[in-house]
Amino acid sequence: MGSSSRITAGANKTLPLKQPQVGHLIRELRQLAGLTQEQFALRLGVAYATINRWENARVQPSSLALQQIRAVIDELGDSPSPKLREGSRDLLLSYLGIED
Repeated sequence: MGSSSRITAGANKTLPLKQPQVGHLIRELRQLAGLTQEQFALRLGVAYATINRWENARVQPSSLALQQIRAVIDELGDSPSPKLREGSRDLLLSYLGIED
């Protein structure tokens, strides 16, 4: 049985994410933001190797890390760039079933 993580959907509601979904979400978010694994790690305050392990489904992010990841998605949703706003909405819908 695969392990799963939960990410906040707003209003204290959490939604389950299973590996490899978490890894795909993290990779797509990082690429949308135009960040390398090293840069994304710095933004979240974790080691580069941690991002690599998350993306490759070897380790699950902690609940705190998932909150930080959701915050990055929300930041992109508030971006002046239409590409980033649309990409953020797509990630929320694809992985979390959330429509803005």
